[in-house]
Amino acid sequence: MAGDGIGGEEYWVPECVRAYLRGAGYSTRALEDMEPYVREWDRWMRAVGEFYDYRDTEGFGRVYQVHRRTIMPAMRVCREWGSLLLDEKTVVACESRECTDWLASLFSTTNFWGRAQETVVRAFGLGTGAFAVWMDVRRRMVRVRHYDARMVVPLSWDAEGVRECAFVTRCFSRGALLDQLQMHVVGDDGAYRIRTVCFDREGREVALPGVAGDVATGSVGPTFGIVRPAVPNTRVDFSPYGQSVFADAVDAVQSVDLAYDALINEVDAGKMRVFLSDVMFDQEKTSDGRRVPIPFGKGDCTVFHKVMSTEDTIQEFAPALRTEAQGKAFRLALQALGDLVGLGTNYFDLDNVGYVKTATEVSSDKSALMRNIRKNERTHGGARGRLSRAVIACSRYLGASLPEEGDVSVIFDDSIVQDTASEKQQDMAEVTAGLMLAEEYHAK
Repeated sequence: MAGDGIGGEEYWVPECVRAYLRGAGYSTRALEDMEPYVREWDRWMRAVGEFYDYRDTEGFGRVYQVHRRTIMPAMRVCREWGSLLLDEKTVVACESRECTDWLASLFSTTNFWGRAQETVVRAFGLGTGAFAVWMDVRRRMVRVRHYDARMVVPLSWDAEGVRECAFVTRCFSRGALLDQLQMHVVGDDGAYRIRTVCFDREGREVALPGVAGDVATGSVGPTFGIVRPAVPNTRVDFSPYGQSVFADAVDAVQSVDLAYDALINEVDAGKMRVFLSDVMFDQEKTSDGRRVPIPFGKGDCTVFHKVMSTEDTIQEFAPALRTEAQGKAFRLALQALGDLVGLGTNYFDLDNVGYVKTATEVSSDKSALMRNIRKNERTHGGARGRLSRAVIACSRYLGASLPEEGDVSVIFDDSIVQDTASEKQQDMAEVTAGLMLAEEYHAK
């Protein structure tokens, strides 16, 4: 029944939910302080707003609407970070092999990693994202829901992180569109509970059949994981929300689209113009008896009619293009953007195999990128590790026969930016030379 909030129409926490949380003794100040910034970052990700659609005035004073072309640079940056940090090769490993295999099966059958990558993309764009446990007590089933900053409301937190959190999204029941609030809070016994409240379109609380208002999880650890870029929040002090990876690179985002739009305009303005004299046009009579030339060819202003002219029946004009200079400006803008968002100056280098690079090519120029990847892996690994513990604990509480998981760690796949094949060959050579034990090689 419940939707999980990624994609679809634009959604923000409705006022009825905010009023309910305030009435329950929670503050919504953190949400309200960050919401203007989240809305701004959301607009840049979608490439909408006054920068892209604006009015201009021509020499005769006429006002006209202008749309600036875009390559969606903000969204592109977030997608790159999502693909670098998370894919189907990412593994959650427990000390218990049985728990590792069980988690792998659950995440695979529910397409967790594909949806999780979308969550990371949105989190890097809006500053915050989240995974949260969802329990179906009747069917004894545990799933993971995905949320972005527009649907996350921290309830209690400290310097170590968010302790209790609410998640708000749309849901559908018997054709009715509702707002669903799920609060993951600590109960009197120290274990987490999930409390659910639904609201109709008028903001009234409604009870839905089959939806439990209060569910015990059996997990003493958080039943959610907050995802944030490894970027300090300089917009609001002590906020539980994170900051967009491009928050300090908005000027670079603008410069990329300015250069791209100028490049396309240069190509468009540089099309060949053909001027034809009167004798080249057939004529026809209009309804009022006037004789007018019959147009031919393309209708995009490439053929012009020379009035009262019989000399030079065909005259061509091809403006000189400045695409080389425009292309250099575009490349410079891309380099500046890559540097400011932590991907490195050469990540978007158009003059060197374009957007796609092999692992070996990236490895030779990855120092800044790898440092930033490692910072984000440490941050995200903790969130996914805690979530995996919660999934196991909740499933065990619902009757799943699972042993203690022991230590839980997340193993990221770095083959995109690190030449793992060459690294394995080097390790095998060290095993052959007796510098590394076979057991060390297998463990690695």
